[in-house]
Amino acid sequence: MATTQKAAAPAKKSQGFQGIKAAFWIIVVCFILAVCFFKFFLGNSDHIAENGEVIDGNIWGTIYKGGIVVPVILTLLFTVIALSIERWLALNTAFGKGKLPKFVANIKAALNANDFVKAQQLCDAQRGTVANVVGASLRTYKEMEATSGIKKEQKIARIQQAHEEATQLEMPTLTMNMPIIATIVTLGTLTALFGTVVGMIRSFAALAAGGGADSQALSLGISEALVNTASGILTSWVAVVAYNYYTNKIDKLTFALDEVGYSIAQTYEANHADEA
Repeated sequence: MATTQKAAAPAKKSQGFQGIKAAFWIIVVCFILAVCFFKFFLGNSDHIAENGEVIDGNIWGTIYKGGIVVPVILTLLFTVIALSIERWLALNTAFGKGKLPKFVANIKAALNANDFVKAQQLCDAQRGTVANVVGASLRTYKEMEATSGIKKEQKIARIQQAHEEATQLEMPTLTMNMPIIATIVTLGTLTALFGTVVGMIRSFAALAAGGGADSQALSLGISEALVNTASGILTSWVAVVAYNYYTNKIDKLTFALDEVGYSIAQTYEANHADEA
């Protein structure tokens, strides 16, 4: 009797750090840390005198003069740093224990030698996303060899389908929290612009007061504008670097998955060239 049952999708293996799903709480914690840093460190008496003036041009006191926008920008900066660490840990787990290019080369060599036992042993030793996907493809490969009554093209399609399903199960772990980092790229710049505008408003208000310029109020407004501009640009810069770096790592892993998946399908086709 022909076997027509669809191969079940492989279950995802939880191995190592998989990332933090509740990123909202990361943002909350970063906000609390930002407010504490702003109030208790930047606003410390070592940086700000009792009359509210910055002590001898102290850089931390100058940042404190950036006003209430500073804690917002610091929240964004701390969030980027926290999520960058989170992504680094998650992607290290996804890449596995060994070097990915070497693992892919060893898997291809094992497939070319039709040594599927060795290929499975390599997956068990490597672990990580690529190993999970390759392992799922190898299991489906063995199932198709034991299945009769199905055309070779259908078997190859099922192997490819199993590979794609396993990849889809792993992709959320790879891309988790990346949209937040991408959003902060824009938010950092926009928040900096907002802080700059607020500071300039204060400066022009000081110029307009009494028909003359209050030097202290004028300098406070300009300081607030420039501090927010610099802080926001720094935050966006860190976010851009982090986003591009991790996007590049995800692309490398995705290319490795595609390469191995193609090799497995081609190996089956070559080993069963005489089948209809």
